[in-house]
Amino acid sequence: MAILVIAEHDNQTLKNVTLNTITAATQIIGDIHVLIAGFNCGNVAEQAAKISGISKVICVDNELYQHQLAENTSELIASLSSDYQHIFAPATSNYKNIMPRVAAKLDVAQISDITKVLSEDTFERPIYAGNAIATVQSLDSVKIITVRTSAFSEVSYSENSVEIITVAALSDSGLSQFVSEHVEKSDRPDLSSAKIIISGGRGLGSSENFVLLEKLADKIGAAVGASRAAVDAGYVPNDKQVGQTGKIVAPQLYIAVGISGAIQHLAGMKDSKKIVAINKDEEAPIFSVADYGLVADLFEVLPILQEQL
Repeated sequence: MAILVIAEHDNQTLKNVTLNTITAATQIIGDIHVLIAGFNCGNVAEQAAKISGISKVICVDNELYQHQLAENTSELIASLSSDYQHIFAPATSNYKNIMPRVAAKLDVAQISDITKVLSEDTFERPIYAGNAIATVQSLDSVKIITVRTSAFSEVSYSENSVEIITVAALSDSGLSQFVSEHVEKSDRPDLSSAKIIISGGRGLGSSENFVLLEKLADKIGAAVGASRAAVDAGYVPNDKQVGQTGKIVAPQLYIAVGISGAIQHLAGMKDSKKIVAINKDEEAPIFSVADYGLVADLFEVLPILQEQL
């Protein structure tokens, strides 16, 4: 039995979510192969080759996969599927787009956002915004699986490297074309992998007030997140959103400031190791999941906290 893990990367660096995904894959007995599809991505393949627990890296280095367009990348994954009984990918926005296409091409069901591997054909996944856990069994010959990476630890690296196999690219599907992208650069940690996250909600009142969180985040080495209400109000861009329709996170420390705690937001952060909530409404749902709660005006608390740190 062989297992294929699709790596998340930016053609230069392997993303940590790949390591979480491999941890999930190791809970099934079988050789684990890692697919690196990109352009000028040889360094990523070499980095992947040192991951513990895998037996092979498959590298497809071609301009066609530089931006991992779903139409072309799904064709590639489907073309490799005959050698595998399980295909894992992290449940990132990228692979939420790609993997359903792979499942459709193979005429199998997709198993999305798993949080536990019970056996080679049975998995757990959250439903109803995490308020219930579904046990899903698949009898399909190939199981297409996306992994909620916050539910699994990261596998480690080793000093030894496994074999890297080069595979030729397929022809262009012609169904889509890359136009442009805007990547926000920041010295702060990436929201998906940060150990500390401080998130703001509608209670901050404006985009200018998010500077209070940013100053605090810089002082404690945290990433800055936001609730959907804050994103919809235009306070911060949508790549900062934490929640069911944003990023699912599980940092060591999550500080929620001015966030009431709608069920969709809780679904994205309630697995954090420690949760601190600051809200002037003592009935706010966020306090139901908080380890520490402070009922106070955030505009009074944040300057004091900034001074004390």
